[in-house]
Amino acid sequence: MCEIIWYGRGGQGAFTAARLLGVAASFEDRYALSFPTFGPERRGALVLGFTKLDDVKILDRSEIAAADFAIVLDESLFSQTVLERLKPDGILIINTKDSQKFTSIYKNTLCIDATALSLNILKKPIVNTALLGAFCAVSNEVGLGALKEAIKEDMKPSLVEKNIELLEAAYRGAAR
Repeated sequence: MCEIIWYGRGGQGAFTAARLLGVAASFEDRYALSFPTFGPERRGALVLGFTKLDDVKILDRSEIAAADFAIVLDESLFSQTVLERLKPDGILIINTKDSQKFTSIYKNTLCIDATALSLNILKKPIVNTALLGAFCAVSNEVGLGALKEAIKEDMKPSLVEKNIELLEAAYRGAAR
């Protein structure tokens, strides 16, 4: 089973990304479970999204204690706890301009300036689909085509084209 924890703030789309990843996996005949956790306040407060992916039915519905991937939508949410919740060979994907800062902290780190990409393409700092593209580039869990289909299925038609463009741009940037 592949387990992913998404770290974001309310309104940034952490749970939307977790859900889109689950939808994409289902297009590839895999099983997925996606769920959020957050406190009573939503916008701006810490939101965790969880995605579990497997080739067999997922029976464990508990929160993820040790993840294969930690995906941080806002670098201000990064802490030692993020690393402690990663498996020893887990991968950290973080939205940041300061790649040296994070790659010196943890060996398996992919840094991507998802904010700059999303401002350029969406004209808004909503980074979830960019980080999905980065995840797709460094994992063998879902294909880019399945993620595009998930976006088409799950997002408003007016958002689809630009989000697919953002997904592809981040995928290309992370696949280097």
